[in-house]
Amino acid sequence: MTTPSLASTRDELVTLLADARASGRRVGLVPTMGALHEGHASLIRAARERVGDGPVVVSVFVNPLQFGEGEDLDRYPRTLDADLKVCAREGVDTVFAPSVEEVYPGGNPQVTIKPGPRAKILEGRIRPGHFRGVLTVVAKLFGLVRPDVAVFGQKDYQQLVLVRRMVLDLDLGVDVVGAPTVREGDGLALSSRNRYLDADQRVAATALNRALIAARENARYGVDVALGEARSELREHLVDLDYLVITDADLGDLPRDVPAGTEARILVAARVGATRLIDNMPLVLGRVAGPEGET
Repeated sequence: MTTPSLASTRDELVTLLADARASGRRVGLVPTMGALHEGHASLIRAARERVGDGPVVVSVFVNPLQFGEGEDLDRYPRTLDADLKVCAREGVDTVFAPSVEEVYPGGNPQVTIKPGPRAKILEGRIRPGHFRGVLTVVAKLFGLVRPDVAVFGQKDYQQLVLVRRMVLDLDLGVDVVGAPTVREGDGLALSSRNRYLDADQRVAATALNRALIAARENARYGVDVALGEARSELREHLVDLDYLVITDADLGDLPRDVPAGTEARILVAARVGATRLIDNMPLVLGRVAGPEGET
């Protein structure tokens, strides 16, 4: 187990990646806000698979630009020492852990990324400005690291869709990989915010995963049935629902008559106590005979 090199400045990062640049090896990036867990470790492994002997860079940066008023910027966990141990275990070559001043010299940037219409729904509707901050920091990290491959988790599915769109529209030349969501034994999606849940809240939070599974298992009966089964699971627990929707795979609206075999996504966000959790799952929609034989 080799300790990764730690870069806290742009110049240090350039120096650490110079040999890889000179030899033409592929560079992989896993952008994170730290508080690393097994979900992040799976992203690191996915990056390693794609770059081979090229360097894997993990960025650790709690990005203030994506937090809104009243959100948990101040209490967001900062655990760099523990993060470095995870990175060492997973064979990360470089950890880029810059200060806010290093990422945003001179204060908040005057030029930011306009995230487009997909940023106005779901998380964007509830957290105005969030994805402007997300895409701006991702674009800056792409410029600083210049990765060939960047790996993001599917748990933050809207973020993944928007990053891919930014790369496409701005010709950034980065292969954006969406790695599957990693779950705990009870089905709860791994998240740095899970640590805020007490025992009873933890039990309630597992309803999100069960709701998604119920929707997936009933997706062949159409959107309404799938959503109805999901809501039934959520009603059994003290979950304050922000949204529960089924969209197409690109977060667009589905047609009224969904063709059989349509790939879609169900997304949920809810508060359990003071902790806000999100989750999602792919499903395949289609109109077939329903539970009672109706169509």
